[in-house]
Amino acid sequence: MGHNPLRPQLKKFRRLLFISPFISVFFLILLLWTYRPFRTAQSLTQYHQATSEIPVQLKVTPPGQIAPQGQRLSLVAVTGTKTVLVAAYQEHRTEKKEVRVIAVVLRSEKIAYRCILRCQEQLRNSSGVSDIHGDHFGFAYGTANIMCPLPSDCETPSHIAVTSAAAFSEDTFTSNTFLEVKNRKAQSDSFPYNFTVCLSTMFDFTNVLQLVQTLEMLQLLGVNRVVVYKTSSSPETQRILDYYTNKGLVEVIPWSLSRFLNVSRGWLPEHGPGDIHYLGQIPALSDCIYRYMYQSRYVALHDMDELILPQSVNSWSELLPLLENKYGADKCYMFENNVFPITVTLRPPTYQPLPPQGCCPRWHNVSGINILAHLYHEPIISETHYSNFKIIVNPRAVFIPTVHGLRGSQKGCSWVDRTIARMYHTRAPRQTQLTPDKLIYDGRLLSYSARLTPNVNTVFTESFKTQEILCFENCFAPPAE
Repeated sequence: MGHNPLRPQLKKFRRLLFISPFISVFFLILLLWTYRPFRTAQSLTQYHQATSEIPVQLKVTPPGQIAPQGQRLSLVAVTGTKTVLVAAYQEHRTEKKEVRVIAVVLRSEKIAYRCILRCQEQLRNSSGVSDIHGDHFGFAYGTANIMCPLPSDCETPSHIAVTSAAAFSEDTFTSNTFLEVKNRKAQSDSFPYNFTVCLSTMFDFTNVLQLVQTLEMLQLLGVNRVVVYKTSSSPETQRILDYYTNKGLVEVIPWSLSRFLNVSRGWLPEHGPGDIHYLGQIPALSDCIYRYMYQSRYVALHDMDELILPQSVNSWSELLPLLENKYGADKCYMFENNVFPITVTLRPPTYQPLPPQGCCPRWHNVSGINILAHLYHEPIISETHYSNFKIIVNPRAVFIPTVHGLRGSQKGCSWVDRTIARMYHTRAPRQTQLTPDKLIYDGRLLSYSARLTPNVNTVFTESFKTQEILCFENCFAPPAE
């Protein structure tokens, strides 16, 4: 029998097969000993004092839920309750140090919360106190702040989990998802952004043209960050969002509340069945305010079909010193709502010279509304004068935002004179009984058209890589004789 060069390797392999079961059993016993059950919060603390290991894997979101552009979903259901956590932010403005967890709660459910805080490889816990926002519009669910006090030896926690006090046990604790605590450091100046706009909430969105026009107008006004809370949209809309995300203007926050609740598309239960008001708009706005509290000097809360336009200057950068001088600095400024119905397209009352790039283009084959074609607004009446307004605010002065203004602190807000600035709302008519002759012409938007039109063209050309969708019409040329 000849010499087999593989015989030594075969002998080693047989020995390995013989001893490997013993090695496996040894490591299994070691693992079980290390991962002993935790029965109380005190045993958790004792465990961390004895070993540097962390008994749970901290994660910001469940696996497999990584959203486009690297944004992470943060919505977390609290086991054994109807509560959904949105995000966690350290609060620096209250007397006692605490973490504010923005949540969506079933208002009829009475829960005692327990907060688990991670602080330098140790876990601490405290009792959470829930404060439900008053603006729930009669829906079963509403927005809440769960306030978690910080122990004296854990003043800057990195992560937090919230559970019900009744379910504070081994199984519930080890399966909880921890949220990252943001805003751990307060900032008072030198913000990365001067103006941030929070747009909520985008659902089955197809209005591509108005979206592009609005984003370009916001840039002309001096906005350098736009935050979009998005549930769903058309492929064309997503392409536009990707374009602006790559440019650094837009941050898309995937808004997945519909995975947990039956969200309503109406602002009252009778306008749309569901668990919570208008797709969960208020918790999204609350998150945006706190997300940019120490990143932006000012934050504007308004919708995609709204624009706050100054009347004597051309940008928000020029407008804010006027407002601060007249109404006071670091405040909330409220802007009158003017509805420009999309059902009416009329020429200006008198001929206006065309700007160099043309002032009234038509973008064929682009879905959506052309704001330059709707220049007549409904009259301001007493029933609507102080409704549906929107705001620009110093976010560090905000505790509870709502759809229109701030909850519980309207005395800190000032109405802006319409001759200084007002809001242009291009939408379906609100005063449906009006005939076109009752509308009021306002051509302020046209003063931006010479810059707006080529910018919009560039976006479509670069994002869709084609010129075919562009077609121009001289809307405001003098009539033929």
